[in-house]
Amino acid sequence: MKENKYDDNLFFNQYSQMSRSVEGLKGAGEWYILQKMLPDFTNKRVLDLGCGFGWHCIYAIEHGAKFVTGVDISKKMLEEAKKRNSSPQIEYKRMAIEDFDFQPDTYDVVISSLTFHYLESFIDICRKISTCLTSGGSFVFSVEHPIFTAYGSQDWFYDQEGKLAHWPVDRYFSEEKRTAFFLGEEVIKYHKTLTTYINSLLQTGFEICELIEPQPDKVMLDSIPEMKEELRRPMMLLISAKKKN
Repeated sequence: MKENKYDDNLFFNQYSQMSRSVEGLKGAGEWYILQKMLPDFTNKRVLDLGCGFGWHCIYAIEHGAKFVTGVDISKKMLEEAKKRNSSPQIEYKRMAIEDFDFQPDTYDVVISSLTFHYLESFIDICRKISTCLTSGGSFVFSVEHPIFTAYGSQDWFYDQEGKLAHWPVDRYFSEEKRTAFFLGEEVIKYHKTLTTYINSLLQTGFEICELIEPQPDKVMLDSIPEMKEELRRPMMLLISAKKKN
């Protein structure tokens, strides 16, 4: 299997304490925007790539989806998904996304949350998603923003007094493996430019509907003082697209 940090006990326990793990979708800072980008799920067949705890899977079912396939490489993630977000209409599959059997015209909607920066090739996954989507089908996903992934360490530079100085950006056009520090552990991610994300979609039969670099909502800005630092650089990139007819 590909790298799977989430089945490491220490790492998983740390991840399980994050607000998006404890509170679900409402604990994810980008959800208030991502939710608006999602299509109507009524009677739709949905594929969730990198489904984690299954929050988006159960959301789709609760909003009328016919069935959902949730794919994740982590055994621990899927065990938790089955505990928290089970449904007869949801099938959870443990495998690397690259190894999933993308059969033609089997899904009407493909969604993915903060997963594709763990995959080396974005255009390869776009080709597979285009294959499995029906004509006019929706593809909505979030990734870590290229500004956020470029330098690698994913941490601020600090001044001599220990205050945040700036967010480092370097090797932007060098699309390759990065070693990031996340939840106290080294994690392998793959930096991609904004050009790669957009052109990969255009070259595999998609038209782009929306592209948003989300900012924290006002409630978070008002209630969490350190959240104001998130206005200094983009952390995420949200894109919705449709497969051309």
